[in-house]
Amino acid sequence: MRSYLPIATGLTLLLGLAAVSCRPPAIRSQTATPIQHVVIIYGENISFDHYFATYPNAANPPGQPHFNALPGTPSVNGLSGALLTDNPNLNPANGPGAANPFRLSRDQALTADQGHGYAAEQQSFDAASGTFKMDLFPSKTGAPGGAPRFPLVAVPPVVGTKGLVMGYFDGNTVTAMWNYAQHFAMSDNSYGSQFGPSTPGALNLIAGQTNGVGATLNGPSGEVIADGQGGTTLIADPDPIGDVCSAPARFQISMSPNNKNVGDLLNAAGITWGWFQGGFDLTVTNRNGSTGCNRSTLSEVTQVVEGDYVPHHEAFQYYASTANPKHVRPSGVAAIGTADAANHQYDVHDFFDVLVAGSLPAVSFLKAPRYQNAHPGDSNPLDEQAFVVNVINTLQASPFWSSTAVILAYDDSDGWYDHQPAPIGNGSFSTSDGLTGSNACGVRGTTPQLPGPNSNGKPVNGRCGPGVRTPLLVVSPWAKANFVDHTLTTQSSILRFIEDNWKLGRVGGGSFDAASGTIDNLFNFSNPSAAPPNTTVLTLSTITGETIVAPK
Repeated sequence: MRSYLPIATGLTLLLGLAAVSCRPPAIRSQTATPIQHVVIIYGENISFDHYFATYPNAANPPGQPHFNALPGTPSVNGLSGALLTDNPNLNPANGPGAANPFRLSRDQALTADQGHGYAAEQQSFDAASGTFKMDLFPSKTGAPGGAPRFPLVAVPPVVGTKGLVMGYFDGNTVTAMWNYAQHFAMSDNSYGSQFGPSTPGALNLIAGQTNGVGATLNGPSGEVIADGQGGTTLIADPDPIGDVCSAPARFQISMSPNNKNVGDLLNAAGITWGWFQGGFDLTVTNRNGSTGCNRSTLSEVTQVVEGDYVPHHEAFQYYASTANPKHVRPSGVAAIGTADAANHQYDVHDFFDVLVAGSLPAVSFLKAPRYQNAHPGDSNPLDEQAFVVNVINTLQASPFWSSTAVILAYDDSDGWYDHQPAPIGNGSFSTSDGLTGSNACGVRGTTPQLPGPNSNGKPVNGRCGPGVRTPLLVVSPWAKANFVDHTLTTQSSILRFIEDNWKLGRVGGGSFDAASGTIDNLFNFSNPSAAPPNTTVLTLSTITGETIVAPK
């Protein structure tokens, strides 16, 4: 049985990479841009305002990492003026949770998980009058509770109410994220493809589709709803049917054989790819002796032990064509990214293993182990930062960096307050909808509705969106520097970029991909035959998120 100790600093990998030949990576396919490798780090449950409310202005209190913006740093559509001091969420309908937004310090990184259901998130927008009031977050998605990192730190009283949902971090806590935004590109107009929690967000990343549930187990459950055409749409977080780590008594689903995902398109084109998730390798034994589906890790930040693997975060396990239900290991490091018994489903350590070996799949999806995935209640920004920085530091030290784009995105907002809604792009009229009135997301007969994969072109319910705004950053030598893009995009815009870059065509079947905005404006492809225009090498500390090697 393999023993595996999670890497905290990335130094081991950086030393290993020093031995790798620095020859340019072989081009695997003709791409539409200079990007030959896309690495998507898909975090959990963060709204845009929760991480970037006051960007680029941080409080910079003594004893915490400081952030000072470069001259000319653009502002974002964040919180200022009345949104900070006389916020609509002071609405008395929020009860004791009525609150203005407030700063959470680095010492308060561990917070409670907020409510982020499909219906609750819609209701928090309070749009029944036809106007997005954005004033019911505490009463609809708020949840009290949070612990300071250090017991002697005073906790604001609002943390003990549903008003916690109004809390935000700044560049003294999410320091690495602000530094990446400072030197590369970010969006302040990107959203969940639809309202709802993690699994719909994961499926919208890889397929742009949550309709077409093929089979259910341990039902009935409110986690799927009737789509109005004789089928069902997923709106919650069931486990995948067949995954040996799925909870036996938990509601489970699989997607219809008619549903396609980007893995199917990549396979058909012969492009290497993989989904790399913490805890997926059941042969590993962690330092605490845990193994198999029960692998766990102690967070040094929270002092809480969390199970590494979360089945309902593993998007490709819901599709028979791309599932690896028994977590079969690849036949060797050289096979990672190719078609073998592992079926492109791996552990996070496999990503580093193949990178150190001098190879890298064209498309890599990374999902951190639970304690590092940013999910409030399970994880926190400091542990998330350690994972993200380790990945990017390692990639920057590799020969693949000149042709790589790292995309930082999130599967849902967790229900955290965000003040900026998007226009309704896809309507829905089920009993679970309540954005613009009872049983309504949009105006029946007027708001567009996409079909499902089995609906013969007829519109289906259960996909109201876009949902809540979430962060989106691109870290790459081809990313624009210190740039904020305002193009309206969604989770499925990342899917669209992969499809377009490798000329794969569309998933089809009513996928959000075709209707999603492009992320191309985050890049500088003005002279694709030249050297990458962004020469920044930003090596950050996994502990503080601050620069430890000056940018070049």
